[in-house]
Amino acid sequence: MKREELTEKILDIKREKGWSWKYITEEIGGMSEVLIVGALLGQMKLVKPLAEKAAALFGLTENEKRMLNEVPYRGTGTPMPPTDPLIYRFYEMVMVNGPAWKALIEEEFGDGIMSAIDFNIEFEREPNPKGDRVKIGMSGKFLPYKYYGNEQGIPDYGFKEA
Repeated sequence: MKREELTEKILDIKREKGWSWKYITEEIGGMSEVLIVGALLGQMKLVKPLAEKAAALFGLTENEKRMLNEVPYRGTGTPMPPTDPLIYRFYEMVMVNGPAWKALIEEEFGDGIMSAIDFNIEFEREPNPKGDRVKIGMSGKFLPYKYYGNEQGIPDYGFKEA
């Protein structure tokens, strides 16, 4: 069985049982709902105790349980640019706002990047009389570039200079 087939099996069971992602993530527990859903959709890995819980919940085979614990080939299945309208909007936010985000982050922190690995993201419904809003909070570790081959007195890393 391929990872895509396991994802389809999980989605079929979710549909058949009428489960919500909220229900599934609460049953599996142990980490962020984004990471759990990402793993069930084939983009993340579940640690062994959580793969065990997911396998029990979905009635998966031993082989399918092991597959949930494997490091996946991430990013597959999404064309670039994305064609799904919701995913495309995230792409659009980065295309339009990315240069400003980059400039503001570098001004505050220095020469580096925001980690997408040491990273948290939270979603929340924000009531609004004109239509509810999606509130997203992201927190990623700042990773400065390492300046290798530097001479004495030259910084090792791209942290903001005083």
